[in-house]
Amino acid sequence: MKSIKFNSKIFVLTSVLSFTLFLSFTWLILEFTTPRIPLLGFHGIIGLENPAPQTELIEMDYPQRELEIFLEYLVTHNYWFLTTQDLYKYFLLKSQDISSEHLNQKPIMISFDDGYKSVYTNLIPFLDRLEEKYGKKVKVVLFINPGTLAKPTSIASTHLKCQNLREGLEKGFYDIQSHGLNHKNLTKITSQELIDELLKAQTQLRKCTEGLDPEQKVGSHLAYPYGAFNKQVESYVSKYYLSSYLYNSRILKYCRLKNYYEIPRLTINRNKPASLLIKMAERSHPIKKKEKC
Repeated sequence: MKSIKFNSKIFVLTSVLSFTLFLSFTWLILEFTTPRIPLLGFHGIIGLENPAPQTELIEMDYPQRELEIFLEYLVTHNYWFLTTQDLYKYFLLKSQDISSEHLNQKPIMISFDDGYKSVYTNLIPFLDRLEEKYGKKVKVVLFINPGTLAKPTSIASTHLKCQNLREGLEKGFYDIQSHGLNHKNLTKITSQELIDELLKAQTQLRKCTEGLDPEQKVGSHLAYPYGAFNKQVESYVSKYYLSSYLYNSRILKYCRLKNYYEIPRLTINRNKPASLLIKMAERSHPIKKKEKC
């Protein structure tokens, strides 16, 4: 009798262990085969010439030379530089088939928050050189606070002006989207202030780019200032924008994403060299013709 009970316990333990191993193995397969896209979030760019002393640089600024190494790697390895609308229609809604030109490419998104002027002065000349050298255009997403565009204060010397946005858009380098009107924490303001932050940002961005954006793609997507959101904020954002982005150091697994208003982005700062960014980019899955989620 004891032997039977002992054997029964062994059988149960063995079954539990086998099932646990099966689940773990299945999870590993799904984890490594689930399609993913790195969405990288930058801020300002530290110039090659006369950079400010290290103590004066904010943590989120990124060295220009490292960025150039990274972008040239992406161009020479034939990455697909996604806009917010590309991500939305091809990977989230799946409302359009991906064209043959993108087959076997790895998609990636390069975004810059807050509208620092260095994204114009330090980046546009290099994007021009890349296009001239390789015949390929790099697109970057700018999440802009249009409340800073016309301020006649010291912020005007550090942040983009409307004309800078228009030039980058005309050249085909910029995808211009909203970061709220004045970079307020959307979870800490009244409902009316929240509406103002969302609607006025959209209106002013479209006014700035008037004549260059016939399909009104500008200001159709949002990145939460500070990455801060809650259900109330999400509810209001969904009334005016097609999607919104977090800043939470996670890679996008688009087949698993259920909420278009919680799109993850990888946080980038000056402590992450180009070599690490390249490793992040290599986690992107190449586009397959009949790939299904």
